[in-house]
Amino acid sequence: MPSYTVTVATGSQWFAGTDDYVYLSLEGTAGCSERHLLDKPFYNDFERGAVDSYDVTVEEDLGEIQLIKIEKRKYWYQDDWYLKYITVKTPMGDYLEFPCYRWITDEKEIVLRDGRAKLPRDDKTQILKQHRRKELETRQKMYRWKEWHPGFPLSIDAHSHSDLPRDIQFDNEKGVDFILNYSKAMENLYVNRFMHMFQSSWSDFADFERIFVRISNTISEYVMQHWKEDFMFGYQFLNGCNPVLIRRCTEIPKKLPVTMDMVECSLERNLTLEEEVKQGNIFIVDYELLDGVDANKTDPCTIQYLAAPICLLYKNLENKIVPIAIQLGQKPGPDNPIFLPSDASYDWLLAKIWVRSSDFHIHQTVTHLLRTHLVSEVFSIAMFRQLPAVHPLFKLLVPHMRFTIAINTKAREQLICECGLFDKANATGGGGHVQMVQKAMKDLTYSSLCFPEEIKAKGMDSKEDIPYYYYRDDGIKVWEAIKSFAEDVIHIYYESDEVVCEDVELQAFVKDIYVYGMRGVKTPDFLRSVPKYQPLWLFTVLSCFVVQYDWCSWIPNAPPTMRCPPPTEKGTVTIEQIVESLPDRGRSCWHLGAVWALSQFQDNELFLGMYPDEHFVEKPVKEAMAKFRKNLDEIVNTITERNKNKKLPYYYLSPDRIPNSVAV
Repeated sequence: MPSYTVTVATGSQWFAGTDDYVYLSLEGTAGCSERHLLDKPFYNDFERGAVDSYDVTVEEDLGEIQLIKIEKRKYWYQDDWYLKYITVKTPMGDYLEFPCYRWITDEKEIVLRDGRAKLPRDDKTQILKQHRRKELETRQKMYRWKEWHPGFPLSIDAHSHSDLPRDIQFDNEKGVDFILNYSKAMENLYVNRFMHMFQSSWSDFADFERIFVRISNTISEYVMQHWKEDFMFGYQFLNGCNPVLIRRCTEIPKKLPVTMDMVECSLERNLTLEEEVKQGNIFIVDYELLDGVDANKTDPCTIQYLAAPICLLYKNLENKIVPIAIQLGQKPGPDNPIFLPSDASYDWLLAKIWVRSSDFHIHQTVTHLLRTHLVSEVFSIAMFRQLPAVHPLFKLLVPHMRFTIAINTKAREQLICECGLFDKANATGGGGHVQMVQKAMKDLTYSSLCFPEEIKAKGMDSKEDIPYYYYRDDGIKVWEAIKSFAEDVIHIYYESDEVVCEDVELQAFVKDIYVYGMRGVKTPDFLRSVPKYQPLWLFTVLSCFVVQYDWCSWIPNAPPTMRCPPPTEKGTVTIEQIVESLPDRGRSCWHLGAVWALSQFQDNELFLGMYPDEHFVEKPVKEAMAKFRKNLDEIVNTITERNKNKKLPYYYLSPDRIPNSVAV
């Protein structure tokens, strides 16, 4: 009688094993096996991390094995089981792999297909087509869209982390409890004694050092020492916490009436301002998005303020980017002066602090929340709803969606909700952050998510003209590596654009992103060009590089709120006014706890190129993965070599520091 050897691998997570009854049956082209009991309760099979083997004997050969059916029946209490994969050795000696990588949480039957990736057109038999359809029907009931706020990208329909499907929950929910992590952070940073001291101002800049953790030779300490200097201010637009806003200025905007007389002493080439603009030496950062956003009013004892500054920058003869003019509001006028480096030192310093505060708000809410977390969640939900596990794009994307929906759900539950942690220290809390996302959605396009296109659109692509833009240089390298990997995998399954258009599941996936992610406001121009936009999906979910503590832990360099309005005239600013404008002791501590917590990797973090779950079984894909890892290693070595002996090393886009998914 034919005998099949079945190997079952259980996950290594805590509580991944089970003591329940487990049944298995095989379904082939020539017939089906009976249901076989693989394990009885307390027989020490299916323990955490275990690999167990069984012989399944049948009366007749089953032909080519198409499906494996697994049932788990409760013995005493509900005992979840994480099944990694099953392998089958046939009577002919062939090995078949059936990836699972799912939690089995109830007594329903789950059905697995072998690990070879298949497009819809590849399934010829009715049983495989039916399995594919049923899987998506089941997922679409579990992964439902919901509008959290009008104008936002849609998110998962779940009120809390515990409402999520078990497969996308964190292994350990405590590890991502924002309230617990913030409290731990403040305790670890020895600042918890200040955390309730709201409305209590610091004495001076030196007083901020009482909550600053000194770690020798780190970027944060360098920032603390040099934050007042113009070169450090300009450098951060290229390589700081939010290096995505700076653009080459092709024309001085009318709303910023800067004259040659104002900036002549800052220009070094004996050229007029207009000539400097034409030569590409003038850059601009405009925080127009903050104009009209309501400041946080959740604490009636503290009035908080926002500004929408415009900052003009200049590339000097040393190729350093330095500020030459700052206007703190969008409308020019006598009560909205243009601050200059030649002004009184405190006037100029406070103007720069206002820019740094505005930059922090844009980073937190637009760059980090919207363009990384919320967009990645859209990709994740669309993937689960429209791509079955056998689809090659599901296999390619699923490692990069790990915990993304979970971290966002937890954030909506504790962090950015009404009266959440975000409200405690941020001037955009209390609803301002919602307004910012709604406004930013109007400028969110597919091309703006494509790294090289966005860099070029801003006029920042020339390495010769802008030689110290490491964010651009490293980002392009990582983008090209991802693009090469994605194309290698895609071309295995898609021979032409016609095959792309024939893939109804892919089209449904793209439509979900267009309708629910981009909210249908932009043309879905990537419908026919998967090879071009596949790197976009991957790069977007990998853009959550951990950077905040280095640049934001020194409070004056990234104030999360300002407690006095922007100055409306020159020559009146004092050091006392600056300190009174900066966050009080309590908000400073909550801010420090936040940037610390948001700069920590998960305990079980996976980094770019790590694929411990083998969703693909085909040799060509595994070769593409090996090539990808080799390319990433070369990038790591290049970045490491460049950073040697640098006072300000740039390592945030080194692949060994880029999480494989958005879960920070």
